[in-house]
Amino acid sequence: MTFHVVTLFPTSLDSYINESILARAQKDKLIKIKFYNPRDFVKPTKSQKANENPYLRVDHKPYGGGPGMIIQAEPIIKVLSKILSKIKKVKIIHLSPSGEKFTTEYAKYAAKKYKDIIIICGRYEGIDARIKKIFKGDEISVGDYVLTGGELPAMIMIDCISRQIPGVLGDIASLEESRAASADVYTRPEVIKYKSRNYKVPEVLLSGNHKLIEEWRRGQR
Repeated sequence: MTFHVVTLFPTSLDSYINESILARAQKDKLIKIKFYNPRDFVKPTKSQKANENPYLRVDHKPYGGGPGMIIQAEPIIKVLSKILSKIKKVKIIHLSPSGEKFTTEYAKYAAKKYKDIIIICGRYEGIDARIKKIFKGDEISVGDYVLTGGELPAMIMIDCISRQIPGVLGDIASLEESRAASADVYTRPEVIKYKSRNYKVPEVLLSGNHKLIEEWRRGQR
């Protein structure tokens, strides 16, 4: 699986994707995560060329007025055209607070059906709406709230989808969503004492009776 992430801030994801399970999955070549910065597809203006590090603008004021800035369509078109020139079957995901809610079922579907997923991260007041019309895909939200940009939702989706790929977790039984996992879990020691009160592990988990344990876990879900 290759994730193609379109973002103005590619390094903002580094700390998460380069640790733990995702880092191992990349090392084992089970997943790839590629970043595409729209600023790399914008040329400096005549007045900027003399500047060693020109600020390459990819946003502009919204038509109709209003606060904030909108990411322009042209840089995104260039990015997506480059990605799509190299791959055929791909799922395009437009991250948006108004999109359909992301679920584990969606992650399973995406992991099973696609080898390449493009995730487009918005910023500021959003991306020119014509991008969704030109490049058809799924409009997805990770929750009923608004974030500063699409980078955090992208990380959530990469994590959840990657978990569904065989080998990423090592043991497929580690998929909590596919077994009778409970909301409450316990480990050693058996008894914890805090402020003169003992907090014990539920007896059923100590019983060794796997049937009762599974029933208990299902009841806790």
